[in-house]
Amino acid sequence: MSGVDSAEDGVDEERQVPDGPDAAGGPQGRDEDAVGRFVERFASELAEAGMQRMAARVFAALLVSETGSMTSAELASALRISPAAVSGAVRYLSQVNMVGREREPGSRRDRYVLHNELWYETFTNRDRILTRWEQVMREGVASAGGPGTAAGARMAETAAFFTFLHGELSQLMDRWREHRTTLDLPPIPPR
Repeated sequence: MSGVDSAEDGVDEERQVPDGPDAAGGPQGRDEDAVGRFVERFASELAEAGMQRMAARVFAALLVSETGSMTSAELASALRISPAAVSGAVRYLSQVNMVGREREPGSRRDRYVLHNELWYETFTNRDRILTRWEQVMREGVASAGGPGTAAGARMAETAAFFTFLHGELSQLMDRWREHRTTLDLPPIPPR
């Protein structure tokens, strides 16, 4: 099936993978057209929230892949982008700790892999960033003449907000871990 209108019946056919996994490790019956639409829609949402567009597409493709990992060539083929675009996207995703790089056994090719507990790790890393920002803001308050100045007051409020977020995020992550045990999810594989 091709995903285009059939000349015989005029019906739009969905591209289905009839037997076995697809090239990216998908299960049988996987609707690649729907997967492609999901990748583009989720990538668009991530880009709207501030992520680089190409990084968002690569992340979404990894997220929807059955194994959670793909090579540069697989990503380039799946997204119809250049290897250079994959490289730039992966560099960004690595810098923000959303993907890792692993060497394929017996090969010189790298696989780009989503981290275990991806969202937990991402938000935990943000928590560390908030702590650093809070410290910098507190230093800024002093350099701006103290909290009695307009600039110092703005920075003091920002530092207080980061302190608040840090505490709330830590509690939220603890609650998530506890809640996760009540869900019907596979165990988290060891690193």
